[in-house]
Amino acid sequence: MPTRDTRSGPNTGGETRPTLAEVARAAGVSEITASRALRGGVHVARATLERVEAAALALNYVPNRLAGTLAGGQSRQVAVVLPSLSNSVFADVLNGLETQLEQASHHPILGVSNYDPLHEERLVADLLSWRPAGLVIAPASSTEGTRRMLAGAGVPVVEIMDIDPAPIDMAVGLSQHAAGRAMAHYLVGRGYRRVAYVGHDISTDPRALTRKQGLERGLSEAEVTLTATVLLPGPSSVPLGREAVARLLADVPPGGLAVCFSNDDMAVGAMFHAMGVALKVPDDLALAGFNGLAIGQALPLPLTSVESRRVEIGNLAAKALLSRLEGETVARVQDVGFRLIPGATT
Repeated sequence: MPTRDTRSGPNTGGETRPTLAEVARAAGVSEITASRALRGGVHVARATLERVEAAALALNYVPNRLAGTLAGGQSRQVAVVLPSLSNSVFADVLNGLETQLEQASHHPILGVSNYDPLHEERLVADLLSWRPAGLVIAPASSTEGTRRMLAGAGVPVVEIMDIDPAPIDMAVGLSQHAAGRAMAHYLVGRGYRRVAYVGHDISTDPRALTRKQGLERGLSEAEVTLTATVLLPGPSSVPLGREAVARLLADVPPGGLAVCFSNDDMAVGAMFHAMGVALKVPDDLALAGFNGLAIGQALPLPLTSVESRRVEIGNLAAKALLSRLEGETVARVQDVGFRLIPGATT
């Protein structure tokens, strides 16, 4: 006679949880068949699958995925570690990931590091302890401990957004260095010889740092150097951009000055500052961002930027991970490229 899980809690109202045996009995199948049906229906007839699903729904049965994983089953969970959800950049990536994973009956489990390398290390350790099918990560300035865990994870690992450093396993993204260099070439081509950089704390954001290095490289190729650099602590945001450009202009006069920002949201903040102090963009002050966010393109003057193909990055990262789970050979590095948006602010 099957046993009942008699545990109860605040969300159960004191009721016991239905068992797989009860679902199987209600559907008129064996427990093995019921288990196969609830794991995705592999080798289960459609009519049987529908009976099992109907029985599970009627009984409010929720499978214990962790138990199945510990018993050697395939996890349907994919660990995802992102540095931020404060703007749409990583929300777009997550949307692309989730779309592909859900189509394959996999589900993302999200951790947000807030660009804190030690917090990122703890997240990776915790998520891997649940034995996910794979892991997708947009690294902060990862610790050696994090890199060791990723290298020894025993599951597919996809690093996203940046393809400049050699990946531990697989990488999907763009060359951040090339994107920064392309912006430098564009600004020089527009006749700018005074170029400043304004950004958030790049000590924990390797991608922003690499873009800045690419910008400096492109400028140096035209024998131009950065006029000034302003970096403020904290993640990029519209208010931070407004504050940072105000600090810049307290020391550097406008007029033929082009300012590159680590992200579009900071450039939008700079536009608000310019409007507030009656500076004309781009005549007095030229602005350039990164990511091609909708908010930048919705400004009265569409923002000059570099479009990062974020949804595509999420899609391809999920496809790479799922293909590896199927035993297929996957390219170690996938470059989605980028597109420079000329805009009207330069």
